[in-house]
Amino acid sequence: MSRAPTTYGGASHGSVRSYTWGLLLSLVLTLIPFGLVMTGALAGPATVVVIAATAGLQILVQLVCFMHLDRDSEGGWTLLSLAFTVLILAIVVVGSLWIMHHLHHNVMPG
Repeated sequence: MSRAPTTYGGASHGSVRSYTWGLLLSLVLTLIPFGLVMTGALAGPATVVVIAATAGLQILVQLVCFMHLDRDSEGGWTLLSLAFTVLILAIVVVGSLWIMHHLHHNVMPG
């Protein structure tokens, strides 16, 4: 009894080159905010913006280089499900902040 070869619908696994680039980019995107905070080069809201921007880029690097998430993976369904997840999370977070702001404004005395 012969068995048919097993194939998977996902994208191919990464190469050493993609893992190396992912590691280097992750290190750089980690060292940038760490260096800015430790040296005190930025202060106030600028520090938060830089940390948030590098965190967002770090997430993209992790997804593309290590989790191999792209438009070709499983016909694009994984990317679509990720976008839907991000949309739902954004709605929950922004909605919660909006509700808390209005509660603070309308309920707190003074």
